[in-house]
This record gives sequence, C-alpha cells and structure tokens, in this order.
Amino acid sequence: MEYLTLSSGDRLPMLGLGTWKAEPGAVYKAVRQAIQIGYRHFDCAAIYGNEGEIGKALADATASGDVDREALWVSSKLWNNSHLQADVRPALEQSLSDLQLDYLDLYIIHWPVAFKPGVSFPQSAEEYFSLEEVPISETWGALELCVDRGLARNIGVSNFSVPKLRSLLQHSKIKPTVNQVEMHPALCQHKLKKFCDDNAVAVTAYSPLGSRDRATAFKSKKEPDLLALEAVREIAELRGITPAQVLLAWAVNRGTAVIPKSTNPDRLKLNFDSVIIELTPAEIDRINQSDRNYRFINGAFFTSKGSPYTVGGIWDQ
Repeated sequence: MEYLTLSSGDRLPMLGLGTWKAEPGAVYKAVRQAIQIGYRHFDCAAIYGNEGEIGKALADATASGDVDREALWVSSKLWNNSHLQADVRPALEQSLSDLQLDYLDLYIIHWPVAFKPGVSFPQSAEEYFSLEEVPISETWGALELCVDRGLARNIGVSNFSVPKLRSLLQHSKIKPTVNQVEMHPALCQHKLKKFCDDNAVAVTAYSPLGSRDRATAFKSKKEPDLLALEAVREIAELRGITPAQVLLAWAVNRGTAVIPKSTNPDRLKLNFDSVIIELTPAEIDRINQSDRNYRFINGAFFTSKGSPYTVGGIWDQ
C-alpha cells in the first residue's frame, strides 16, 4: 500500500473503501472482504446510515485476528445538523459508538453547510443555519477540542473551496490535515490541489469513477461517462487493465488518496490493485485533457427556495 504522510505525521493509506450508498447487509461483507484483500482505509459518515454495520465488521475483523486496530484508518464525517459547538462532540461520540471504536483516525466536516439540530435534510428555509449564524470557526473549535480529548487523531474538511480552506488555515489552532473533494479527470481541480499541496493539506478524491449510483433526479443527460473517456479507454486497452483502474491510478499518481465504492469482491480486488499501477507523465497529461470542470455532486440539493446557500456560494465561484 502507498501512503500519504499528513501534517500531523500520521500516514493515510492512499486507497480506501468508500461506503456511501453501500446497501444494508452488503456493507458488512464488503468490509470483511476488503480487509482480507488488504484494505486498511475505510471512509464512513453518519449520514450514510450504515456505521453500525461497518462497526460490527471492523470489530469482528479485529476479534478474529484479521487486522489490528492500529493498522486501520477509519474516517467519519460530521453531518450538517451538528455544526453548533455543543453538538459536535455528541455527534462524534455517536459515530464512535456505532463504529465500535475508541477514536477516529480522521473526523471531517462533511459540507460547509449548516442545518438546525435534528434536521436530517431541510424541508423548509427555516431549517437552515447560514454560515454567518453558525460560522465554520465555531464548528472547527469544537473539533479541535475533540482532538485534545483523544476522540480523533486528525480533523479535516470536505467540499471546501480554496477561499474557505484559506480562511480556516488562517484562523485555526489545529490545521486541517485533509480536504476530501470530488476529483476525477472531468474535474481535475488543479488550483485546489496546488493550494492543498502548498499548505500541507492532503487531498482525498471522492466519486473517482463518477457518481453512477446517485438518484436519477440529480443526474444530467449530458454528464460524462468517466469509464468511456477516450484517453482512459485507450490507456486501459494498451496496458491490459480496466478503465476503472486507470482512473484510480490517475488519482494515486497525482498524489491524492482515493476512495472508490464497491461491494463486489472482484471489483474490490481490481480497485485495490490499481494503487501500484504507475502511469507515465504523458499518460497523466493526456487524461488531464478530459477536464471540463464537471461536478457530479454540485450541492444543488442544498439550494431549495429560501435556502441561504447557492451552488456558486458553496464553491465560491
């Protein structure tokens, strides 16, 4: 396994298993199989609704001797309804309880978007907080206390633009070690990646194969098929590997961690093997030419009538 060394000194496995939309019953088996294959990085979140099942898989794997806890990297995320200072630690402790862990390797602010407590997803404008009402600095300060208490070894963010990340870096005691963002050849995010590299913030790429299983209502008829991109397909054919492996190797070769999702044993193994595939600079440059600044997950679901959030505001564009 390849690793990224974080600013904290901890080492993040560059290939992990994403668990969003993993079906009940399937995610337990997938985690157990992934550990047997060699996965050590598991990306979770409270809003995914499956941390209890993942926790049982991790507990059974450690109890059976398949892996030591110290060898695992387990991340979780703070959902938007727990941004108030008083709500951060209870949310983290709930994830720890569900995952059957004493600490998280990484705890992440899921979105720079805030809901009122108890709201899973707003149905009206009144159920939102603006970032003026609950600034990121308040949420981050509570996360720093969680690090001080040993509940999380590292803290980070997800879906943060350069301006939001710059502000956090300037006004934090403990710097974010990771920014988890959508990143793939149709959304290379060169400027964001350079900013993160220059400021010792590791990048984890989500939706590296495209978000093919998201709800139809959020899909566009014109969205790109990453597996069918000409450069990806031709490099895969020349090398005798799959297009998915090319996409994952592209992410790793750029120096980012990557968290593809799968519950299929064969795909789990193929994805895992992609971490050792070395692409040439020419191949990476060719794949980069597929960039069209296309987001599969653009945050539009947070911009209903009366919401204080807009797509442009979320990404500062």
